[in-house]
Amino acid sequence: MEDDNTKEKKNLEDQVRLPPPPPAALLLGNAASDAADNQINTDSPANSRKQGGLITMPFIIANEAFEKVASYGLAPNMIMYLMKDYKMGVAKGTNILFLWSAATNFTPLFGAFMSDSFLGRFLTIGLASLSSLLGTILLWLTAMIPQAKPPQCPTTATLSLCSTTPTAGQLTLLFSSLALISIGAGGIRPCSLAFGADQVDNRANPAKNKRILETFFGWYYASTALSVLIALTAIVYIQDHLGWRVGFGVPAILMLLSAVFFFVASPLYVKHKASTSLLTGFARVAVVAYKNRKLPFPSGNIGGWYHVGRDSNLLAPSQKLRFLNKACIVIDPEIEISPDGTAKNPWNLCTVQQVEELKALIKVFPIWSSGIMLSINTSQTSFPVIQASSMDRHLTSGFKIPAASYSMFLVVTIIIWVVLYDRAILPLASKLRGRAVKLSTKLRMGLGLVVSCLSMVVAASVEGARRKKAIEEGYLNNPLGVVNMSAMWLVPQYVLLGLAESLNAIGQIEFYYSEFPKTMSSIASCLFGLGMGVASLLASVVLSIVNRVTSRGGKDGWINDNINRARYDNYYYLLAVMGAINLVYFGVCSWSYGACEEDMTRKVGNNEENGVEMGNGRSNGLEGKDHEQVIR
Repeated sequence: MEDDNTKEKKNLEDQVRLPPPPPAALLLGNAASDAADNQINTDSPANSRKQGGLITMPFIIANEAFEKVASYGLAPNMIMYLMKDYKMGVAKGTNILFLWSAATNFTPLFGAFMSDSFLGRFLTIGLASLSSLLGTILLWLTAMIPQAKPPQCPTTATLSLCSTTPTAGQLTLLFSSLALISIGAGGIRPCSLAFGADQVDNRANPAKNKRILETFFGWYYASTALSVLIALTAIVYIQDHLGWRVGFGVPAILMLLSAVFFFVASPLYVKHKASTSLLTGFARVAVVAYKNRKLPFPSGNIGGWYHVGRDSNLLAPSQKLRFLNKACIVIDPEIEISPDGTAKNPWNLCTVQQVEELKALIKVFPIWSSGIMLSINTSQTSFPVIQASSMDRHLTSGFKIPAASYSMFLVVTIIIWVVLYDRAILPLASKLRGRAVKLSTKLRMGLGLVVSCLSMVVAASVEGARRKKAIEEGYLNNPLGVVNMSAMWLVPQYVLLGLAESLNAIGQIEFYYSEFPKTMSSIASCLFGLGMGVASLLASVVLSIVNRVTSRGGKDGWINDNINRARYDNYYYLLAVMGAINLVYFGVCSWSYGACEEDMTRKVGNNEENGVEMGNGRSNGLEGKDHEQVIR
């Protein structure tokens, strides 16, 4: 009986799986969650409405694009602004940027919750746009008003000889601007793509609807990738050559345009009302399971004892994490269930579907946590900027790359890998094997962790060579000296990090999509962003510990304000060792997780090919096609 129920549950879950998101979702950060929300919230008929349509697309895409150019353009050079204008040390400035990055990655969860539960997408995006606009204006004012930051030191003074420090009021203005920018990103990024999809969705004409949505997604992804590249090149170049006043003023103008473009089309938008958030459902399951902790389990796993939602085919919960099953046990149907089949008090009784959703989230948690180390490595953006500033950045005698623009090689690598993987590597492998081939998600995640470790080793080797050359050229006590070594030596570590992120991050997102039911698609995409937020916090902790331990007794610590006395190379080696340990941890987590959805699909496909009937199992779109071979 239990086996039959398990098979039935498995088959029913197969029917609510979503296909993996487009690989370019990695470039979008939290925009990946937008695409997921689109697929579960486009439920209103569009054939009879007067609002929405393709006419709204330029306004929505412009809003997101301008926001990304503004916010991404501020981050790369911020460490130099904090060190030069706010007289902060490397460790303190980097920690502030880690915390800012963490806030920017955490706020989309709050933004998605507010949008789903209270405000709706239009109001959330609108308020967030105003928040980002106010934040960029405040940051611009820190550059415009001399009293908003510490007085400038003589140009010949080093940071250690400059005694001026920012006041509490000056830091409050700075931190307020960064906080408002994070709040704005948290409202725009989890809602923008889904809001755009609401405008063009037309379920009355499925064929045309699919084509329009694909066109919209393509333009959206392309505009986002272009926005990031513009931010890392044009905005950074302006900051380097025209100063902070213009460099911060341009993002403020872009955010103004972002808000104007969004609000000017307000009469044209389709505006769905808020509904209950999935996060609320998780909280309800935990609360009800705790309330019913002393309740005995029913004798036999039969559906009559459990509350089944009106739109759910799951009749009974699985036996894994069994203590959560008490959240959906029906004690008295007449008291607990209303005539329409819903719970009278959802904080006293949950559905089987809600319980299984929380179980799915808990089950992937170990594998999710193994990806945090990669995000810690990719978040090390401050040190390469400082390194590049001390190296020869000339491409020609008259042009040199801005120090903060070298991170564009990471983004370019991601784009190149996505194109090669989809258009060259997989087709070639499929042609050689005579059947469709793909690398499994867990294999790609593991390869990404390996490449991430290699990138830290390469980074350490390059910094070791740079530091040795700086000492040989007499720059030991001169952090402003430019070493006779090309900054292009930093490119390999960015390329490796880009490849690592392409493999691991995209693999993560596809893994969550394939393992979660359709109702959890938004959570599937948000998990990677959440991991980046946690990674930024942990990176700050690691940096603080390393700086405190290595600078004891008055010694020059690894994170010294003088780059030539610092030991960034040792810090990179430490991250490589931590990455190697994490790789072992991932292997254990992957083994303990067992077979995932794509493995089951491959197994079903092979049995069907050999004439073996697999009950009611489905092969996720493999019918009528050559069965796909998954390389694990």
